[in-house]
Amino acid sequence: MSRLTLLAVFVALAASACDGSGRGTSSDEVPASPRASSEAAEREEPAPSDATEDAQDFPEVVAAAVRRANDNTISFDVTVNSPYDSPQRYADAWRIIGSDGTVYGIRELLHDHAGEQPFTRSLHGVEIPNRVESVTVEARDLANGWGGTTVDVKLPPPTQ
Repeated sequence: MSRLTLLAVFVALAASACDGSGRGTSSDEVPASPRASSEAAEREEPAPSDATEDAQDFPEVVAAAVRRANDNTISFDVTVNSPYDSPQRYADAWRIIGSDGTVYGIRELLHDHAGEQPFTRSLHGVEIPNRVESVTVEARDLANGWGGTTVDVKLPPPTQ
């Protein structure tokens, strides 16, 4: 496991425990409302690229921590790395998707995080059916759409 991944996991865990609220938003970001879709999510195909090792077309999801609330909704703390962040191009969202393409929640990001890489943001109150055991977290680039490194997350069991 790389140092960056270990750091991202630590940051995600620390952010979720720091004040007990689990809130990871800054004053200029508003958490997206959890959205359920019974239809498969429309996936944007990545544009062809002649990227080199140093270039990165999409943000990377490097870690995701989950916890289930007493009402059986789920909170996600997701760490994203997008080293090319600028006002013209940045990671502008991440989403939680099921294996069938159902989108369970989207966290919109309203600005670049150039001075904060990697960064962690949270989404609370996500409703996912109890039968779903795992989901994938994927990030979106303002210029190139959805793609890049994803993280598969095993969900905690439902409370009784």
